[in-house]
Amino acid sequence: MARIKSKGPSRREVVAGATAASMASALAGPALGASRASYPAGFLWGTAISAHQSEGNNTNSDAWLMENLKPSIFKDRSGDACDSYHRYAEDIQLAASLGFNCYRLGIEWARIEPNEGHFSNAELDHYAKVLETCRTHGLRPMVTFNHFTTPLWFAMRGGFEMADSPGLFARYCGTAAEHLGGLMDRATTFNEANIGLLVNVMPQLAKGMAVAKASLAVAAKATNSPRFSRLAYADPAIATPLLQEAHRQGYAAIKAARPALPVGVTLTTQDVQSVGPASLADEYRHRLYGDWVDVARSHADFIGIQTYTRILVGPNGPVAPPAGAEMTAAGYEFYPPALANTIRWAHAAIGKPIYVTESGIATDDDTRRIAFIDQALQGLRACIDEGIPVHSYLYWSLLDNFEWGAGYGVHFGLTAVDLKTFKRTPKPSAFHLGAIARANR
Repeated sequence: MARIKSKGPSRREVVAGATAASMASALAGPALGASRASYPAGFLWGTAISAHQSEGNNTNSDAWLMENLKPSIFKDRSGDACDSYHRYAEDIQLAASLGFNCYRLGIEWARIEPNEGHFSNAELDHYAKVLETCRTHGLRPMVTFNHFTTPLWFAMRGGFEMADSPGLFARYCGTAAEHLGGLMDRATTFNEANIGLLVNVMPQLAKGMAVAKASLAVAAKATNSPRFSRLAYADPAIATPLLQEAHRQGYAAIKAARPALPVGVTLTTQDVQSVGPASLADEYRHRLYGDWVDVARSHADFIGIQTYTRILVGPNGPVAPPAGAEMTAAGYEFYPPALANTIRWAHAAIGKPIYVTESGIATDDDTRRIAFIDQALQGLRACIDEGIPVHSYLYWSLLDNFEWGAGYGVHFGLTAVDLKTFKRTPKPSAFHLGAIARANR
């Protein structure tokens, strides 16, 4: 199919929209969190995005294979996604024009090392151009080295369930850091490194995991692989210690290439609350984080917080949200205070500088997205006022993109994307958050 090029909103159009939103924000008063005194100098405002979910045609990855097999945990194929592989300059210009100063993005291991031990200089140069474009537009790039996907060859040999996987990941990290190190502002090894432990506190994920395991068996047969494994679906008892060692070795490899570059790790940090004894919440937090707290203390310059909701725990385990609670399109509770609660937890438990690397809501009602942002920022600002070192607010996501198992039917983005023409259309929430960012830069 021929690629259809489209012209996105001009800088003038975006700035005009942001100006209008700034006026609306000012009229609404301090509840929107636009006070300059609320945020420290150098605070990072922006959005987060991953490679596979936005670039399109990541054909050499484990996810691409599994999207195209039956049974599949994926509702849709990623296909062209948002075509951000080719349209990255348009996306970066949009983010900058809205008023942001940071852009969190992923680089794709499956493109950079398409065959074991063989690295693509062309793909490394591509990502260098992406980072240079961020710099040109005044966006400080925060780079994620792994956002769930791995090269097909890596998955076919057993992924992060093989004893030598940490060294393979570290070799990739070192190679990429040597090529890109001077262009990155910050880096993280893994996105939501504890994702495999999330099923321990959200039992509703168990059904999806059962389908995923069946799909892994099909993938193993299709590739003649004795043990096909994907990061998010791997046996956590086996994969967790190997992922932790992979982070430690990856951290060291990146720092060896670029010693002054801040390198951290992001965790899925849902707000665990007890409806009974407080010890219940402590137990389930341990199920969610395991030893990642210790790893973050010893081998991270900062911790990335990625919070979307709360998890209520009763005497017999997780319980449903209260009757009448507002639910998001992703099926979990609308609960913006979760962000502040997890920030406080991370400060007490880990004690490293905190970056909110993801915060967002799945909804088709953009007024609820604006409400979510405002309430989340109120809590974040309160944490800063308490003296907690919070250094960013990065919304997930700039675009309505491929949302893994949910496909294209769940919308987190500040910007709508026409999947046929790839036209980007910023929503009112994009201008709203951009106005807050401008007021506080």
